[in-house]
Amino acid sequence: MNNTTSIAIGGFDGMHVGHQHLFSELGDNGCIVVIETGYANLTPARERENFSDYPIVYFPLDDIRHLNGKGFIALLNEKFPQLKKIVVGYDFHFGKNRSCSFDDLKNIFDGEVVIVKEVSQNGDSIHSHKIRQKLTIGDIKGANAFLAHNYTVKGKHISGQGIGKKELVATINIQTEKFLIPKEGVYATLTQIDDEEHFHPSVSFVGHRLTTDGSFAIESHILDGEVFCDKKAAISFVTFIRNNEKFDNLDLLNKAIKKDIAIASKELKFLLL
Repeated sequence: MNNTTSIAIGGFDGMHVGHQHLFSELGDNGCIVVIETGYANLTPARERENFSDYPIVYFPLDDIRHLNGKGFIALLNEKFPQLKKIVVGYDFHFGKNRSCSFDDLKNIFDGEVVIVKEVSQNGDSIHSHKIRQKLTIGDIKGANAFLAHNYTVKGKHISGQGIGKKELVATINIQTEKFLIPKEGVYATLTQIDDEEHFHPSVSFVGHRLTTDGSFAIESHILDGEVFCDKKAAISFVTFIRNNEKFDNLDLLNKAIKKDIAIASKELKFLLL
């Protein structure tokens, strides 16, 4: 990082529209500095790297929380010896117990400080916690609008109940631990299998299998033909279709799934042209 001249600092969970405004101020030789709190569940760990071409450096909060404002800036100057510009959001705080604001940053840092104002869409300010709220109520389109990309969860491939392919439809089941899981229900989605570059149109279920064994599942039915999944899959959410429901028998569930497939196919049609 010896040639880095500008950095953007923040938690950056989601790498959403507001975050991208900060990154746009970096210019050449920029770098993103993530203060890793351990609470990121929209883009956990290194998932952030999928949404920016800038290099990313991670500072675990537990490693720096003891530093006062001057100590933190000294750490940055040591890490980035050519540092000339720091970009932060309007609500940025740093130093022990978050005691310093951007005004302190301007006084302590011997270089340019850029403060990015609050970013809004239709009068609604964009924040990671609002995206989480939207996901938990099934407002996928609202969450995606704030993110500027489809919310995506990734996980390892696991075995399902075994009745899907025989009596309902074949599904790919995944298990994920780090990502926020959206509201229980059925979604129009795009699913990426293993290391394939492209996403398949799909309809996905998230929630407890109320009609069968009651267990929790994240499963995806591929619409453009059955595919083999070996180790992992990524499910990208496009539209919420319906709530999770309990059906009296598998026949009624099968009819509902066929309706879900029809709706998902229509929703995804224009995305895949």
